[in-house]
Amino acid sequence: MKFKRVLFIIIAIFLLAGCSTKEEPVPDDSKPKDAAVIKNTDVKNEPSNMFPLTGVATNEDTEQRAVAVMINNHPKARPQSGLSDADIVYELLAEGDITRFLAVFQSEMPNQIGPVRSARDYYIEMAKGLDCIYVCHGNSPEAKTMLDKGYIDNLNGLYYDGTLFQRSTDRNAPHNSYTSFDNIEKGAKEKGYELTGAPEPFTFLTEEEAVGLQGESALKIEITYGSAEFNVKYEYEGTEEKYKRYSNGEQTVEHKSSKPILLDNIFIIETTHKVVDDKGRLKIDLKSGGKGYLLQKGKVNEVEWVNKDGRIIPVKNDKEVGLIPGKTWVNIIPNQPGLVEDVSF
Repeated sequence: MKFKRVLFIIIAIFLLAGCSTKEEPVPDDSKPKDAAVIKNTDVKNEPSNMFPLTGVATNEDTEQRAVAVMINNHPKARPQSGLSDADIVYELLAEGDITRFLAVFQSEMPNQIGPVRSARDYYIEMAKGLDCIYVCHGNSPEAKTMLDKGYIDNLNGLYYDGTLFQRSTDRNAPHNSYTSFDNIEKGAKEKGYELTGAPEPFTFLTEEEAVGLQGESALKIEITYGSAEFNVKYEYEGTEEKYKRYSNGEQTVEHKSSKPILLDNIFIIETTHKVVDDKGRLKIDLKSGGKGYLLQKGKVNEVEWVNKDGRIIPVKNDKEVGLIPGKTWVNIIPNQPGLVEDVSF
C-alpha cells in the first residue's frame, strides 16, 4: 500500500512537469495591430497658420488686429525703435523732402515704438485699407477731420502725452515720443476697439517659386527723395538673402540693440504728388495705380501697382504678384520725375 502511494506521487510530479514545459502561443504578426499603439514617425508637425502680412507659417494665433504707427524719420529721430518688428513699412513724403514711415505690426508687437509723429490723410487711408488701429502724435488739418469723425480707430498722442505716450530724455521734442504695444492695447480697450480681426492676407510665393524667381540683377538700389538726408539705399546681402536699408549712408538699425532692419521685398511705386498748403503738405494719389519696381532675392521686375480695397499691391498682366514670405518695405515717390530718374540700380 505504501509502495502504491509513492508511485502515485512520482507519476503526479511527472505530469505537472510536463504541463509547465508546454509552449506558449506565438503571436501572429500577420494580424493587424491595435491602431492606438501604432506610432507613425513620418507625420510632421506642420504649422497650421500663416501670418497674413508676412506669409510666414506659424502655430501661433494669427487673428490679432494689425496696428499702424506713424514713425518719425527726421535725422534727429534716428535710429528708430520697433522697425525690425514691422511686417510692412510704407515710406512717403510728409512735406517738402521729408519722409515719414507708416509701420504696420501684426505678427510681432515691440515693447518700444517710435519716435511717433503726426498724421497725414494718405497714411490714414493706407492704415484703413488694412483695418488697422492707427497710432500717431499730432495731425495735419485734413487728418484731424478724419480722426475726429471716427474714420478709423485711432490713438493720438496729443491726448495721451505722458500716459500712453512717453517722452524720452535723450532726444528733444518732437523727436522723442514713444509708445509700446502694451500701451496701445490699454488705450484700445479703454476706447472699446476690437483687438482681433486679422487683415486679409497678401499673395505669397511658394518656396519653389521663390527659388526659381527670374528678373534683372538688383544688388544695389538708390532712391532719391530730393534731399541727401532722406535719400534711400538698399544693398542685397547674399548670405542672409535679404536687403539692408540705409538713410543718408547710415544703415537703418534698431536704436537700443543696433539690430539691422532686413527686408525680403522692396516695392517702389510712383504716383502723383501735389502741394496743398504753404507748409508744403501734400496730396498723394494712392488710388489711380501706375508703374513700379519689385525687388526680391537680388532681382528686380517691372510691375504695375493697383489699389485693391485700400491696399497697394503689385500686379503683372492683371495678376497679383506674389511676395517672398517675410518683411516688406514700400517706397512711394512722385511720378515727376518718377522711377526712371529717381531710382537707380
